Amino acid sequence: MAERRAERGLGWTGREFEVTVGPVAHGGHCVARHEGRVVFVRHGLPGERVVVRVTEDRHPGFCRADAVEVLDASPARVERPCPYSGPGRCGGCDWQHVDPAEQRRLKAAVVREQLARLAGLEDVEVAVEELPGGPLRWRSRARFAVDRSGAAGLRRHRSHDVVVLEDCPITVEPAAAAALQRRWPGAGAVDVSVDSTGAVTTTRLDRQGRPTSSRVVRPGGDLPEEPVGRAERHAGGRDWEVEGTGFWQVHPAAADALVEAVTAFAGVRPGETVLDLYAGAGLFGGALAPAAGREGRVVCVESDAGACAAADANLADLPQAEVWQGDVDAEGLAELLGDLGAPDVVVLDPPRAGAGRAVSALLAATGARAVVYVACDPAALARDVAVFRAAGYELSAVRGFDAFPMTAHVECVALLVPGSPSSV
Repeated sequence: MAERRAERGLGWTGREFEVTVGPVAHGGHCVARHEGRVVFVRHGLPGERVVVRVTEDRHPGFCRADAVEVLDASPARVERPCPYSGPGRCGGCDWQHVDPAEQRRLKAAVVREQLARLAGLEDVEVAVEELPGGPLRWRSRARFAVDRSGAAGLRRHRSHDVVVLEDCPITVEPAAAAALQRRWPGAGAVDVSVDSTGAVTTTRLDRQGRPTSSRVVRPGGDLPEEPVGRAERHAGGRDWEVEGTGFWQVHPAAADALVEAVTAFAGVRPGETVLDLYAGAGLFGGALAPAAGREGRVVCVESDAGACAAADANLADLPQAEVWQGDVDAEGLAELLGDLGAPDVVVLDPPRAGAGRAVSALLAATGARAVVYVACDPAALARDVAVFRAAGYELSAVRGFDAFPMTAHVECVALLVPGSPSSV
């Protein structure tokens, strides 16, 4: 019985006590300590003295808590602009109570801490750059959960409970209205996006997350429901078409910012071979192809069939660009490299879990003169950077972008170049 109790924590759930909040940590919380245990505190800020209420206690070494009363506030604390934000409420935003400039400083601190702890890199220079548009009404695509009554909203933090919303202040108004001002009986979720033309696509998903139908409403009128809607985007000086539920940066300014950063770091030269992994609809490959010239080669690799079809169409006017469909795993990548040979430049934009040790090691073994890594999770980035460092690459530069204001998420672009092998 004692062993089971230790495995599940100490039974602190619901307990309230006072703590002084310590440094920010990865995941949208800060670290505090109480009676020898770590307390991961949401809705607090470093240096604040707060009363916390324990929300989850499943491990002997730590528990999770919300700051429910602020005794000594940080100068960076502000009034929450969203009425649904706060302890025990919507879990969609982490930093509604924080001044936007301080949010960026906290995110930069998290990136530095992850690189230090997981990749052995101390004092990395990184700043998280503000994107145009402000901290609200930036989200051009969102997925809302649907409760059993058909009402849409977002889930409480670390919960399946749906908080029904009338509005979501970080989502652009046409998208928020399209999803939240109607009922969705029988649906498990609704995905909504607004493209560069102002068209609003709403996609109904079943309870397994599979799209069932879409509706596209354009400025001049709506179209009939169809299995999968299409969205038009503009970035990097080009027009793009993607599936309504296909991957695209949700902040309207993010795609351009990332293209600029990737292009500058890659420095593609005429005649070079570029390998673009997790290529999606071809955004980075399309941006880099002109620099490679007609004698160059840009190979875009993507596993999703719909994204590959979109990339084929988007890159049809670039003769040096190719689209290969396949999984980016150790087996598939080894086969691809056997056919392609060693690339000069590698660009990868993996999912949140990162590329992983096996893929990172294979890419490092190519000896590419530049590896440009686009990451939406600093911990995954740091783990993969450690693999590259062990294989002889150095982290030359990293830039952060505040592509997700009011949340703890941050987008990073890192440049890795051949250097000296590391023991990390």
